[in-house]
This record gives sequence, structure tokens and C-alpha cells, in this order.
Amino acid sequence: MTQQVRFDQDLIKRYDVSGPRYTSYPTAVQFHEGFDTVAYEMIAAASNAELIPRPLSLYVHLPFCHSLCYYCGCTKKITRHPEHGAVYLEHLLREVQMQGRLFDRDRMVDQLHFGGGTPTFFDDAQLTQLMEHLRDAFTLQPSAEREFSIELDPRTVDPQRLETLSSLGFNRISLGVQDFDPAVQQAVNRIQSKQETLALIDYSRDLGFESISLDLIYGLPLQTVESFDKTLDTVLDARPDRLAVYNYAHMPQLFRAQRMINEEDVPTPATKLQLMELTIKRLIDAGYVFIGMDHFALPDDELTLAQREGKLQRNFQGYSTHKECDLVGLGVSSIGKIGDCYAQNLKTIPTWQGAVHAGELPIWRGVTLGTEDRLRRSIIESIMCHGELRYGDFEQRYGIEFEEHFTPEVQRLDPLEQDGLIELEAGGFTVTPAGRLLLRNIAMLFDEYLSRSEQPQRFSRVI
Repeated sequence: MTQQVRFDQDLIKRYDVSGPRYTSYPTAVQFHEGFDTVAYEMIAAASNAELIPRPLSLYVHLPFCHSLCYYCGCTKKITRHPEHGAVYLEHLLREVQMQGRLFDRDRMVDQLHFGGGTPTFFDDAQLTQLMEHLRDAFTLQPSAEREFSIELDPRTVDPQRLETLSSLGFNRISLGVQDFDPAVQQAVNRIQSKQETLALIDYSRDLGFESISLDLIYGLPLQTVESFDKTLDTVLDARPDRLAVYNYAHMPQLFRAQRMINEEDVPTPATKLQLMELTIKRLIDAGYVFIGMDHFALPDDELTLAQREGKLQRNFQGYSTHKECDLVGLGVSSIGKIGDCYAQNLKTIPTWQGAVHAGELPIWRGVTLGTEDRLRRSIIESIMCHGELRYGDFEQRYGIEFEEHFTPEVQRLDPLEQDGLIELEAGGFTVTPAGRLLLRNIAMLFDEYLSRSEQPQRFSRVI
């Protein structure tokens, strides 16, 4: 595959529709409450009984924040009362124990991620207690091969806290930046010093953190091409290992926090395209590799290497390495993937805590994949992660003749080739540099649920 990318504004405008992000297939729209705790426990047991059980990845959701960022659409709880977090943590420790009993101890946890909210809402003693419980319930990878990461709000972290996180076993951090422009920060209620953030990056390197990732958002209120270019100057000087650059979707009808944003301050669609083009050009010129969607990484980063080696995957944190792992979701609303199922925890803190308090796994909904789901998931993953599709890869594995099985889909590839998104070849296709910005559009052709849905489904815009 090619890791090159080319910005074609006319093409992007033509294909800018709504569609899934394909962090799973089937997507969360197909999750249902008929999938319950009993189903989850059976699938966990079956995963232990496999000839070569898969290693584990743990996602721990810590949804609390001290203050509200107006752009945020995440599941979160804004509070200045630390006792609320203490009650949540008490229940989380119980869930860790319940989940840990489902998985054999010889299944090593190679990946661990603390996401939020703001994980560092919790103090050092609480984070230490949580890590101790995780070590008691699971077998955490002790070697340098582990990928243990935590999302940080630089406003809640100082050098001493970084030292604590390193001592707990974290070797990767993700810092929320969004934008360094003071006016933009004021408009989204996230005042964050440039010096404070850069000092944390420098000290993280001194402590030996192996990967530093920064999050940016384009399309925020009051952003201009000139102002965001200055933010990119600062970011590129810091040279993080990875960058996630997200498109701000202004949907105040869905996210109450966004109602605090002045609609007139949100950049126009034309300006957002300019911001996107600027970002891609600046990062590529600086030597970053476009992984796909919102992700960029340095040429020697694990994401880049995993894509080259065919080991890249997508999950609910975006692009990720360690494709072979089962994912265990812990905490409110978190989503796991065990074997051929997806399972999501209860979505509100009171209902999630109520289930845990009753001694029940807090499973809300999920889905078990059939053969057709697994086939289409593999196809969509090949497109989204590797930018290509080779029909023969699926024919023997699934016992199909690809072009016969997917006759309507293959026929719909011709317009994509005519528009320059793909190059058709005998037995497959390769996504072009221009098409790599529209991977979701290409993958959507193979989404059986989209093709048969009679009701409009709410997804974000692909650009």
C-alpha cells in the first residue's frame, strides 16, 4: 500500500457525506440489549479455551473532569467534588475483580489505556490503588514491550505526577492540546499555557516515556488559517511521536456543552477545508506519515511500522497496534471486543454503579458476529488500515468467490476509480493518495447494514 496522501478539495467536497468511523464492524448502531452478561461470560470462557488464547488489552474509562470544555462530546462527568470520583473508583475496582475472574492468568495484558474524561482527575494515591487492583486481577506485561498509556490534561499534571505515572508502569502519554491560540482557548473554555504543555513534553522525554501523542482539533470557534498555522509551528517544534488531529463537529442539538459556543464563531465549511489542507501539508512536510483518518506518526513509530507490516487495527481509541489482542472495557460506557463479540457497559454512572453494587457485570448491550459480519469486518479493516483489498485473501478463508459474493459492491467500485479514489487491478484494488482521505466512503460500500437500513442513521461527516 502507499502511505502517501494528496489533498483534492473538489473530490472531498463531492464525497463529504455522513458515515461510520468504523472503530468496529458492525458499528455500535447494531449493538442490542439482547446481548447480555450471560452471553459475555460464555464468549470470555470460549476465548480462554482457544488453542492459543489471545493476549489482552485493557481500556479503563475514567470519565471525570474538573471543568467543561465546550467542544467535548465524550461521556463525562463535570464535578469539583472529589468524593464523586472516589465512589466511582470504588465501583471500578469491583468491576476489575469481576472481569479479572473471567480471563485466565496466562493471558498477558500487552496494552493498557486510561481514557477520559480526565484520568488525572484522580490523585496519585487513587491511580496507584487502581493499578494495584489491575495487577491483582490480570497479568500485566512487565517487559518494555508493553504499551501502557494514559490521557493527560496538562493543567492537572506536574513533573512529580509524571514521575508517579512512570513508576506505575505507564510508558506512553497522550496530551490534550486542541489549540494554543488564547482566543480559541477562551471560546471553548480550555485555558492552557503553551509553556506548561511544552515543559511536560520535555520532562516526559527525560523520564523515558517511549511515545508522546498530542491531540489537536481544527474547526473550533475563532480559528483561522493563520492562527492554527502558529499552533502547528509550536507543535512541530515539540515533535511528538504521534498526532491525532480531529475535525470539530458542531452539533449542539446532541451535545449540550456545545450550546455554550457562539455559532457565529464556528469556521465556515470552506475555512475548515483550508484548515484541513494546511494541517496535512504541514505535517507531511515535517516528515510525519499519514496513517489514516485523523492519525499521523513519525516514520519509526509503532503505528507506522504496524501499517507497513499489516498489523494495524482500528478500535474505539482509533488506530492501534497489537491486532491480536482481545479488548476488555472497564468503566461506564466502555466497549470491549472479545473474540467475535463487542460488548458495551451501561452508559450512565448511576446505572453502571447500580449493577456493579449488585455484583453484576455492568453489560448494557453488544453484538455477536456471524460469518458474514466477520467477512465484512475483515474487508473494512483492510481498507481502513491498509488502503487496499485483495480478493484472494478472503476467498479461501471464507470459502467464497469474491466477485460473485460481492457482485453489487464490486460494480459500485467503477465510479470510485473514475473519480480517482482507487486503482482497480486484477483481483482487487489499491486506494490512491487522494482516496486515502476518503477511506470511510470506500469502506461504506461493503457495509451490509448501511445498504439495507430503511431509517437514516446519525453519523459524523466523513470530512
